[in-house]
Amino acid sequence: MDKLVLRKQNGDETAMSRRTFIHGTGLLLGFALVGASTEPVFAAAASQVIDDEVTDAFAPNGFIRISPTGVVTLIMPMVEMGQGVYTSLSMLLAEEMEVKLDQIQVQHAPPNEALYVNSLIGIQNTGGSASVRAFWTPLRQAGAVARTLLIAAAASQWNVDPATCLADDGVVFDSSGSKYLSYGELAEAAAKMPVPPAATVKLKDPKDFTLIGTRAKRIDSPIKVDGRAHYGIDSRQPGMKFAAIAISPVLGGKANSVDEKAALEVKGVRQVVNIGEVVAVVADHTGAAKKGLEAAAITWDDGPNGKVNSADIVKQLEQESQKPGTVARSVGDVVKALAGAAQRVEAIYQVPFLAHAAMEPMNCTVHLQKDRCDIWVGTQAPTITQSQVAQLTGLPKDAIKIHNHLIGGGFGRRLEPDGTILAVKIAKHVDGPVKVIYSREEDIQHDMYRPYYLDRLSAGLDESGKPVAWTHRIAGSSVMARYYPPYVKDGLDPDAVEGAAEPPYALPNIHVDYVRVEPQGVRTSWWRGVGPTHNIFVIESFIDELAYAAKQDPVAYRQGLLAHNPRALAVLSHAAEKAGWGTPLPPRHGRGISVQFAYGSYTSQVAEVEVAPDGSVKVKRIVCAIDCGMHVNPDTIEAQIQGGTLFGLTAALHGSITFKDGRVEQGNFDTYLPMRIDEVPVVETHLIQNLEAPGGVGEAPTAVVSAAVNNAIFAATGKRLRNLPFDTNSLRSSS
Repeated sequence: MDKLVLRKQNGDETAMSRRTFIHGTGLLLGFALVGASTEPVFAAAASQVIDDEVTDAFAPNGFIRISPTGVVTLIMPMVEMGQGVYTSLSMLLAEEMEVKLDQIQVQHAPPNEALYVNSLIGIQNTGGSASVRAFWTPLRQAGAVARTLLIAAAASQWNVDPATCLADDGVVFDSSGSKYLSYGELAEAAAKMPVPPAATVKLKDPKDFTLIGTRAKRIDSPIKVDGRAHYGIDSRQPGMKFAAIAISPVLGGKANSVDEKAALEVKGVRQVVNIGEVVAVVADHTGAAKKGLEAAAITWDDGPNGKVNSADIVKQLEQESQKPGTVARSVGDVVKALAGAAQRVEAIYQVPFLAHAAMEPMNCTVHLQKDRCDIWVGTQAPTITQSQVAQLTGLPKDAIKIHNHLIGGGFGRRLEPDGTILAVKIAKHVDGPVKVIYSREEDIQHDMYRPYYLDRLSAGLDESGKPVAWTHRIAGSSVMARYYPPYVKDGLDPDAVEGAAEPPYALPNIHVDYVRVEPQGVRTSWWRGVGPTHNIFVIESFIDELAYAAKQDPVAYRQGLLAHNPRALAVLSHAAEKAGWGTPLPPRHGRGISVQFAYGSYTSQVAEVEVAPDGSVKVKRIVCAIDCGMHVNPDTIEAQIQGGTLFGLTAALHGSITFKDGRVEQGNFDTYLPMRIDEVPVVETHLIQNLEAPGGVGEAPTAVVSAAVNNAIFAATGKRLRNLPFDTNSLRSSS
């Protein structure tokens, strides 16, 4: 192949040699690739660039490419959704390679589980607050292997011992410093050397880190600020058409009637695609497609789920939760301990279905041809998407080309391939590329929701108020059973009980079980955390109930149960201290605290709230202490704490998806409310530094915040809330 053809957004073609492409500058799907760039940039279609570049690049492993010009490319195994992993993972590689962060550019990894598996989850995906945790060692090893080979290549040319050479800023020096060769100059020679096993290469001692642990600026910020960043929704392909869609408002329903003639009379409309559960109007531009969809005047047959209502779903959970479930943990003799307890406390908690409501709605662009299928999308799970499209089309997996993009908010929604599958079904009927974009209403009303859970708890206290017995039954849908069936053993969903089966407290007699209840007519899936986002709310609210039943301060009560758990005790005590726990507050103000161990990190938050006489809740301040092990980029951690806290707080104050006659009642941001700017509290983050392996951060604050606020509301009003979102009507002052 002598020429590489690049397509610009306007459809024009430019031909250049591969060598010129590597040495010069180019444009690929809107992302600049600059041969000697001083800032990291991104390539949107990694597989194409790798295939064209690999013969002229040093590629010691699946993560690294070094061109003859010295450009270091990280093939990024995780997808960027705003959480900052492109920066933090680049820092891991740069640290061991001895290059500066601005010497690395990033390309999305193609689907390849053998190379890019998320080891904590078992497939290639971005989720579970696992990006840094999963690649903490592999990316450092990859960088160390590359550095070792480059040094060996230089030493061979100079005929010296590699141990006498050192690398710095992408250059290898001899012991005198008088001889030096850049990584680009060494790339060809290094590529011919035998690659040592990653496990045999010595990694840096943390005390020698120069980049890891520093406050590095995010490498994706410049392109997001100046508009060069391309998300899935920005995809433009030559000859592309646009599809507006209407999905059956009831899961399992189908179109009953479609006025195709009226739709086709709209200027710009090219065709109407009716695949039963979805009707798509395909046009030259989105405006025409939307007008055509409206003109189609679709009516629906609701099918078997047309009578589904929220009240019936809750009733089913209440009934099923009274039956014994699959045991997640059982220690001691709970029945005996409860019988002998001086005091008994019982409670039922409920949390609702929740949508993701990402700012970038679901979208996908597909070009389905006889022998291949190109997909431009932002996906958290490229291999699952590729496999399911292959199954749908009958094409081999290597003919399914996933061109992954930056994602404008994922939160677990884009772990699901349903949006891509829908777009491919439509593309089967369209000649050429077609872009499918969900409206905001379709996005919210056809989400895959965080499950509704109902929890029953009971605890027995001794004369001093300490818990001697603890029972916890969790009833709700199992996402894991559908998504990762091998992870479910004997009916136990480990995600559904995460944070509940192993609470951080000393509980001598404990029994936790799980009852799987699948609601009719509702699809459930991952959220920004699943099990912990409901379990921590329940457990930390209930622990507060026990503290007040024992007539003890909530912080002191927890401290008494955490002597065996120094890391949990440390974050609890630190958050309380920084929040000024115990200092006076005005009337109807309160502080509440919560603590958790989840996603490999210890987190505690203190919330300070004001409850107005009309019951409205104003969260004034959130103080968070987190022990997430070694810090890669403190700035990213703090940003994640702020974003995750507000995501969880939004759900606690407003979030609820409800059903009536099979239909989701919420449709846009007026009925599924995001937190407004005047509601946003101050969020303070305090990092606890140690040498433990990194823990996850993205989902941790989302899970811990709701209980802290709930406990603060109780402190302010004396009224205990056990359901989310908070019922502010019950908080109204009687005076």
